[in-house]
Amino acid sequence: QVRVVESGGGSVQAGGSLRLSCVISGYATSDGFFAWFRQTPGKQREGVAAIRSSGGTTYSDSVKGRFIISRDNAKNTVYLQMDMLNPEDTAMYYCAAGLSYIGNWLSPPTYVYWGQGTQVSVST
Repeated sequence: QVRVVESGGGSVQAGGSLRLSCVISGYATSDGFFAWFRQTPGKQREGVAAIRSSGGTTYSDSVKGRFIISRDNAKNTVYLQMDMLNPEDTAMYYCAAGLSYIGNWLSPPTYVYWGQGTQVSVST
């Protein structure tokens, strides 16, 4: 059984940084592809970063240059380093694991396994 557990969220001031962690069990991070999504109430879930088994990455325009997705295969963990945070980054952040690529690395239907989310709040 695959489990996805996020941690690392919190409250920071604008300009600050946070690092989110996503521990995967039952599925090797070296074999699959993973992504971080975020969602605010009343809005659709937005893909922000994805990492493939090759190590290749994809970012949304809204976070490119500020966020970095990475993984540690020895720890079976995927990270999201978030720098230069601004209030528009406030959201629940979700980690997801995919099995079969269906054409869009940042689209929710591409992913099968999801965590419960970790809240990020950025104040002015």
